[in-house]
Amino acid sequence: MHHRSTPSSLDGIDVWDGHEPLGARRLAWAPSGTDASPDAVVSDLQPVPPSPRYEGLSVIPGLIDTHVHLIGNAGGAASGFLTWPLVTPPTEQVLHGLAHASRALLGGVTTLRDLSADEVQFSLARAVEAGLVEAPRLFAHGMVSMTGGHGDMFVPPGVDPRLRKPTADGVDACRALVRAHARAGATGIKIATSGGLLSDGDKPSWRNHTVAEIDAIVDESHALGLLVAAHAHTTEGIRIALRAGVDSLEHATQLGAGLAVDVIAAGVPVAPTLLINDAIADGTVPVTPDQQAAARELVATRDAGFAAAAAAGVDFVLGTDANGFHVRFGEQMDELRRMGEVFGWSPERVLEAGTSRAAAAIGRAAPSAGGAGSGGAVLGRIAVGAAADFVVMHGRPWRDAGVLDTANIVAVVARGRVVAGTLPV
Repeated sequence: MHHRSTPSSLDGIDVWDGHEPLGARRLAWAPSGTDASPDAVVSDLQPVPPSPRYEGLSVIPGLIDTHVHLIGNAGGAASGFLTWPLVTPPTEQVLHGLAHASRALLGGVTTLRDLSADEVQFSLARAVEAGLVEAPRLFAHGMVSMTGGHGDMFVPPGVDPRLRKPTADGVDACRALVRAHARAGATGIKIATSGGLLSDGDKPSWRNHTVAEIDAIVDESHALGLLVAAHAHTTEGIRIALRAGVDSLEHATQLGAGLAVDVIAAGVPVAPTLLINDAIADGTVPVTPDQQAAARELVATRDAGFAAAAAAGVDFVLGTDANGFHVRFGEQMDELRRMGEVFGWSPERVLEAGTSRAAAAIGRAAPSAGGAGSGGAVLGRIAVGAAADFVVMHGRPWRDAGVLDTANIVAVVARGRVVAGTLPV
């Protein structure tokens, strides 16, 4: 188990706090909570004269990726995206998940949200929360899919049915699966209101679950204090998700200026997952011709629609859909720079998407009561009482988004501990 942090500080370093630059500050952090807690929080943020030792350096909050899939082959060996989970036991999968999480940490990501979690990710989240392993904070959403739905189609037809993930058909079964995920340790629920791209034989236009089933899932999730993330590529899928009252939209590839009004009114954040859909459409990652064609059709009008939605005020946040196969862990800064290009954002808005706004999307812009994967403290900010999760970098990324590159990372601090690089002295 990792030991609790000892009080530490950076005196006179430039700080961007998740909303705005603060100038030179004394950034200090100290242990928080009980002896069993591995956490630390920011304890001081007073203005001080700039220090020559930190010339050219700055501090930003640790990044938050609101949409990942940790379980996949992290070993680099050639393997099928769909077949690897079917031939790899859960006891081995968790090690690959930890390897992916560690790579994200090296890339400045201090919080991850896995949106297709089961007992493997739930167990990993508990181990992270207890300080048993070094990894980003982990939020884990259990998937509620119908038979033949997006979540079910990652196991191809003909495969032993015992290898399929649980599905739910009918209102009562949907409620029961939400409850089962909550009992197992889920910190949220994921649904699909359209088909997908990488699920075998799936089509984005397919409906997933009936209105009554979706309403039951959302109602049961909210009754248990769980946020609901909705996979939705199509216009109709977005409308269904908004009507049901979900808490975030994943992909939203056909979102444009017209639907943007409804998204803004609902106050729902959107994770656009740009790089993975670009890669599938371009064929730069292994995909089938059908998958590439479906992605090309979706992406063809995406950027113009997203730019219009962003201009209207849609709350886009960092969500990569990283799985280690189509998008690697550690490419989150690449995704943020791409978001800035597509949306025409200022560098500060780019940073907000990966910090304070992403924290709000996962329900951690304010202190939490705790629970597996939560930890309680405010995330995505550098403020007294907020989690001591931050990245020391060369340059000022709030002035130039091009600086937001892993090559410029000097050190990563998570839970008050240096987990990558070395703090300048």
